[in-house]
Amino acid sequence: MDVSVDYYALCLEEADDELVPVPWPDDWEGVGGGGPFLTARECRLDIVSGGHTHTARVEAEIWDAQPDPDVSTLWEAQAEAEIFCPSGELTLSGLTRPMQKVLHLGTPGRRWGVRVHCAGRENVHWEAQLDVPRGVEQYLVQFWPLGA
Repeated sequence: MDVSVDYYALCLEEADDELVPVPWPDDWEGVGGGGPFLTARECRLDIVSGGHTHTARVEAEIWDAQPDPDVSTLWEAQAEAEIFCPSGELTLSGLTRPMQKVLHLGTPGRRWGVRVHCAGRENVHWEAQLDVPRGVEQYLVQFWPLGA
């Protein structure tokens, strides 16, 4: 799926925003592209992109158990976190929420392990200074259930 990135920001957040104690983008640490690649908050994951304004390609995989890290691509960044998803759905969006997408994880009320891979960070950093690139930065997001 394609998602708009703006202000170097992407977020995966519980779809029912009334259940998110600190809703996106409050307390976001990636201003100007700084901060950690992936930050976990309650019911929310913040991702710092390599480019200010562009369209990124995101592939999501849902597994029954923790998968091995993907080695099919030379990833420039990779990080793991956990997220609690009360509704079983997450939204994926940039800072101003253009092109917001919904990811259906399935079972409500579950904690998920998450691994985020990213390629194209360096290229999109430079290209986004001249244009609004599309598909240069690519993400693979892997989810697996934690506990019973």
